[in-house]
Amino acid sequence: MTQSLDQPTNQQVQTANEPGLVRGMGLLHSISVNMLQMLGIGPFITMGIILSAMGGPQALLGWLMGAFVSVCDGLSCAELAAALPGAGGPYLYLREAYNRNTWGRLLSFLFIFQTMLVAPLSISAACVGFADYVQYAVPQLTSTEVSLTAAAACIFVTFLLFRPIATIGKLTVIILTIVIGAMLWVIGAGFLNMHVKMAFDFPPGAFHLSTGFFFGMASATLFALYNYGGYNTITYLAGEVRDPIRNIPRAIVLSILAVAVFYVCMSVAIVGVIPWQKAQLSHSIVSDFIGQLYGHGAGTIMTVLILIAALGSIFMMMLGYSRVLYASGEEGTFLKAFGRLHPKGRFPTVALVVLCGLSIPLCWFSIEKLIAAMMVIQIIFQFIPRNLAVFAIRRYRKDIHLPFRMWLYPWPVVIATLGWIYAAATPDQRGYFAWAGVLLVLGVATYLLRSRSTGEWPFRTQD
Repeated sequence: MTQSLDQPTNQQVQTANEPGLVRGMGLLHSISVNMLQMLGIGPFITMGIILSAMGGPQALLGWLMGAFVSVCDGLSCAELAAALPGAGGPYLYLREAYNRNTWGRLLSFLFIFQTMLVAPLSISAACVGFADYVQYAVPQLTSTEVSLTAAAACIFVTFLLFRPIATIGKLTVIILTIVIGAMLWVIGAGFLNMHVKMAFDFPPGAFHLSTGFFFGMASATLFALYNYGGYNTITYLAGEVRDPIRNIPRAIVLSILAVAVFYVCMSVAIVGVIPWQKAQLSHSIVSDFIGQLYGHGAGTIMTVLILIAALGSIFMMMLGYSRVLYASGEEGTFLKAFGRLHPKGRFPTVALVVLCGLSIPLCWFSIEKLIAAMMVIQIIFQFIPRNLAVFAIRRYRKDIHLPFRMWLYPWPVVIATLGWIYAAATPDQRGYFAWAGVLLVLGVATYLLRSRSTGEWPFRTQD
């Protein structure tokens, strides 16, 4: 891997998007974007899944393990984002770290290729979670009507995103305030009414270090990492963040630490009121929790708050992924239509519409399948290559200044990489690895066909 003379420095990368996107988001907005993504629908729909994975309150280990891996991975994201603060996040890091004239072309293309599936999987999972909570308030809904509700949520959020980024930043703070208020209500109600013995009612052999224990914790960690995953959302929007070199690392680290406290407290609070045997079966666990304490009316109020949180989560997903597609379209490395901006609002239009169209059909699948498939594909195509990009930049791209260097390097990168592999290496996820392998082959084949027709690497050694 050699450095090309025409490869841009990080200063050039930082300003590359300035004529199109507007840097209108500060530190508070950046933290809000991450936290809203992390505190959105995720914990409300996966708490039962995580409890079921470990078979008891020891599922708390999954939340803690997920937080630890997320902090390590977040430091990797922070270093890359501070060095290359442009729109697209991982797309940009992979392209620059592995040489934009050779392997960086392929890896960044593969990232966009997998985004075309991962983004709809992520968005549709949140939409299905939204519809599950609607069913708490309207229990007579059929399964088809629940799926249609999920699709309607996707369309509604797309409509909301057709507006300038400055307006979106303010709206994010408002929605996050509502979400935090709902979580504080859950935590406060739980701690005031919880039974400590019930909260730590571990089944026999809960901590026996067997194969089942480690597979269970891996599965719980995988779903916990899904919930923590929003800490890198701001890296997708780096081209719209003011003073990104300072604000992005701070937003990543602070959002992970703050959200970890919320998750652990909420998990303990709920299991201290509802037996874990019952909680693991619920699709609307938080509404059931509040309803059990204060009646169905209060449960409905909580449902409304969660629906707002779910819409906020979908909102952030579509916002972030649309900027990734925009970055690829603007540079012409994928479909150029994705680079189109609204003439007045300066936001990606085609990218938003395509994401909505691809997400709607997936609203007919279960949350567990959507999340598991999304996470396995991301681990193979994005998380591991992105972590290795830190090594590549430090060794081969000396022209890229690193204004933020992670603490205790290289251990955060090593721990994060091993953590991702561990979380995905369970028998339940093997089928998804096969599909990810098929997607990888299709992605490489598509790239080779495209590069052959355009005369790009590897069919042309120099640009």
